[in-house]
Amino acid sequence: MTAPVLDPRPAPGAVAVPRMILAQAGYELRTMLRNGEQLLLTMIIPVVLLALFGGTSLLDLGPGPRVDFLAPGILALAVMSTAFTGQAIGTGFERRYGVLKRLGATPLPRSGLIAAKTLTVLAVEALQAALICAVALAMGWGPHGDPVSAAALILLGTAAFSGFGLLMAGTLRAEATLAAANLVYVLLLAVGGVVFPLERFPSAVRAALELLPISALADGLRQVLQHGAAFPAGPLLVLAVWAVAGLALAARFFRWE
Repeated sequence: MTAPVLDPRPAPGAVAVPRMILAQAGYELRTMLRNGEQLLLTMIIPVVLLALFGGTSLLDLGPGPRVDFLAPGILALAVMSTAFTGQAIGTGFERRYGVLKRLGATPLPRSGLIAAKTLTVLAVEALQAALICAVALAMGWGPHGDPVSAAALILLGTAAFSGFGLLMAGTLRAEATLAAANLVYVLLLAVGGVVFPLERFPSAVRAALELLPISALADGLRQVLQHGAAFPAGPLLVLAVWAVAGLALAARFFRWE
């Protein structure tokens, strides 16, 4: 019986797309976690706000434990900080320095790059949620409600903020993206019902603020985690509209160079 003949010639070929996506997502996650400014924005600021306003009486947050009102809002803030602010700034500077252009020349398709960035955002959000929930539980938080509804709100909120973050990163200069993303972050923190109840605003202003994605996400999470609602239709609808609009605009106007 003759031994099989081995072909010494190389057999080049691209790695399977799922493996490339996972590799790129792992790289992006490591890069984000090594960035001190990103960690400050995504991990430290939300926890500091939770501890500060939850442990003091600086704000009148209504009846019941203060942490019950704050924890859902801080979770919403964490989603915005990662999916919108962090992603807009990071992608904007990648575009400026030609990183996206170089990645576009690799076997990784552009759809794969977007998938990798999405996985990175979701992974960071999972870390944020674990940290925020641990701190909130230590402060006496008692969440209850449908976890599926809470997950749906977070996924829709992620899609909405990601769409507008990519739209900003793909149309503005990197420096303008940096300034605009941070400005939007501060403004939505102040008027989005994260730590300041919307009931404190005049009724006409409140009606407009309730249509913001951060307000819908914070309110929806409170309805589920604080009041036990099973399906907060209003916030889900608002987030769905923002998600469709943001992703459609990003797909239409995003420039890779």
